[in-house]
Amino acid sequence: MHFIGLLAVLIALPILGILCAWFGLDAEGLDALRQQAETVLPGYLATSGWLALMVTLGVVVVGGATAVTVSLFEFRGRRWFSWALLLPMAMPAYVSAYAYTDFLQYAGVVQSTLRGWFPGFRMEVRGLPGAICMFVLTLYPYAYLLARNALSERGTHLMEAARMLGAPLSERIVRVALPLARPALAAGAALALMETLADYGVSAYFGLTTFTTGIYKAWVVLDDRLAAAQYASLLLLFVTVLLWLERREQGRMRFAATRGGRGHDGAEARLPVLSRAQTALAWLVCGLPVVLGFVLPVAILLRLWWSEAGQGMGFDVGRYAGWVWNSFRFGGMAALAAIVLALALCFALRSGGLPRLQAALLRLTARLAGMGYAIPGSVIAVGILLPVAWLQSLWPGAGLGVLLTASSLGVIYAYLVRFTAVAVQSVESGYTRIPASLDEAARSLGSSRAVIAWRVHMPLLWRSLAVAALMVFVDVVKELPATLLLRPFDTDTLAVIAHNLARDERLGEAALPALSIVLVGLAPVLLVMRALDGKRSQPLQNAAPPA
Repeated sequence: MHFIGLLAVLIALPILGILCAWFGLDAEGLDALRQQAETVLPGYLATSGWLALMVTLGVVVVGGATAVTVSLFEFRGRRWFSWALLLPMAMPAYVSAYAYTDFLQYAGVVQSTLRGWFPGFRMEVRGLPGAICMFVLTLYPYAYLLARNALSERGTHLMEAARMLGAPLSERIVRVALPLARPALAAGAALALMETLADYGVSAYFGLTTFTTGIYKAWVVLDDRLAAAQYASLLLLFVTVLLWLERREQGRMRFAATRGGRGHDGAEARLPVLSRAQTALAWLVCGLPVVLGFVLPVAILLRLWWSEAGQGMGFDVGRYAGWVWNSFRFGGMAALAAIVLALALCFALRSGGLPRLQAALLRLTARLAGMGYAIPGSVIAVGILLPVAWLQSLWPGAGLGVLLTASSLGVIYAYLVRFTAVAVQSVESGYTRIPASLDEAARSLGSSRAVIAWRVHMPLLWRSLAVAALMVFVDVVKELPATLLLRPFDTDTLAVIAHNLARDERLGEAALPALSIVLVGLAPVLLVMRALDGKRSQPLQNAAPPA
């Protein structure tokens, strides 16, 4: 049980470190805070607010439209679109930003062509509208996936019932499909919004003044720890509210899904077949996000890489291998540590029978571990560095700062705080498929808790553990702000080097590490596709008359 208590402290330490920074606020700190409120804070609030609002609207519109089209109608190519719409999940928003900046820059092919048709035409890619588009194109799959699951459970039957009652197609969508998908869309939008607020790469590359860029600037550029902690605490408060809203909507979504997805007779409802004109519109609705969110950015990056390779400009196999090794090393270490922590926590939750105080501590630890994924990496990094700086001031010879920043310990710690939640969710899912009767039978034969965990649970959990390790590994490879703040000196990962090269306008050199990140990110997307492919779509011959 001491292990669980230590785990709770380690996970909570970054959050406590940020909140405790307010207790040391003196007159000088208050004056600095007042100056920030008059200068930079309004800009951070305005930019972050507009970004959050517009990304939410875009994710809801794109995710809802694609989910309704794929879930409730039959048309040629529907099954292919059902999984292709998930491909942009493999594309980090900052990688998409690098690709589109080269494609749409002033001297690029697109603007040059448009200026030939419309003299004086000019379009600025780097700005708030461009950032909104990048986030919407890469984050809409959150809303699409959740809304599709909600509609697949009950939407077809309710839409069929409304059609039999004489409701036109538009009324069926507005009054049946969208209200049914609303909790799922809200939950997906909340997840996308948390990813947006946690982003550093797009905001920094496009020169936006968001809270995440403010945290990095205050800590690294201005060396103002108090300001960094204040920005981080405000962002943490906003993310906590979003997390509460997301959990509330997830609860509503599960309630809507428990009432069954089949008719009273157990027969599957039939999907209405779209006409040729309607099929063309469905292809446009579903194809545009796939092309703009995945196909086109990958094509641009491949062209950049091919052009760079063709010119023979400085591709160093050794340096690239070093970036790959650092990314894989961090990812492997974090994945191994995360599944060990998740196993310990989930086994303790499953075993039960603890005193009230220990059970409360266990539930608190589980809740803290679940919050980690919603906390931006920059907030976690500042929350780790602040207590270390305070302890370093108390014991200058202890070398705590060197231990965390000159080795891999600090960055692995940040990854664990943020991504242990991913492993916990996967292991919990695996445990739900293990009957409690197996534990009781093993205990009746005299097996200890350790023997039960090793000889009963582990052989049945290996698939869940593999999925958990893969998900944590991919998230670590894509993580940028925490890695930038905590990585050891002269230790660059694929995400860091892609950001640094793109920032220096060396987009051709940034293309290969960016493509490598996308390739790694495809792994969990393929897992989701395989899971969805297990639920066979309705065959065309069983479809209903045209809508």
